[in-house]
Amino acid sequence: MARYIGPKTKIARRFKDPIFGSDKYYEKRSTVPPGQHGNARRRTKQTEYAIQLGEKQKVKYTYGVLERQFYKIFEEAVRRKGVTGENLIKFLEARLDNTVYRLGLAPTRAAARQLVGHRHITVNGKVVNISSYTLRPGDIVAVREKSKSVEVIVNSLANSNVKRFNWLSWDSSSLTGTFLSLPERDQVPENIKEQLIVELYSK
Repeated sequence: MARYIGPKTKIARRFKDPIFGSDKYYEKRSTVPPGQHGNARRRTKQTEYAIQLGEKQKVKYTYGVLERQFYKIFEEAVRRKGVTGENLIKFLEARLDNTVYRLGLAPTRAAARQLVGHRHITVNGKVVNISSYTLRPGDIVAVREKSKSVEVIVNSLANSNVKRFNWLSWDSSSLTGTFLSLPERDQVPENIKEQLIVELYSK
């Protein structure tokens, strides 16, 4: 199975963080651990390795990245100048599916991957259907002309709670966005402790 398609609220409760976005079921049961017995289930103290592994799994679920993909991104983060953990987050944010989500064209990253896969999105005027495509500063992401009436896109853009980010510009009249630069770590809102992942891979 290439992608996790099981109950997402269960995963969010495991990490005690709504990593898949707004979830009314998570809000109701966020204080109760997943599993049949909930809080009654005996839980031992986590080891250092378990905490580091859990953080990596959390980031993989958040961005919808498989293990092999994730490790390749980490290797690239190590090769680049700067702080490895921050580089890792920057490269994850530069993925096309994540950018489509950040621009407000889809309500979730999973929905954004589907839009990309179904050829609704263009980069610099050309259709790109690879969700892991890495954007570079100056790249223009847009909705194909014949896809501008797609229900998912229309409904997502109609959401008044769509956030805008400093490393992206958005033109609502033409449904185009520009990837201005790689984001700084403090601009990314996700609750991620990337240093734990660096420590895990450094063992």
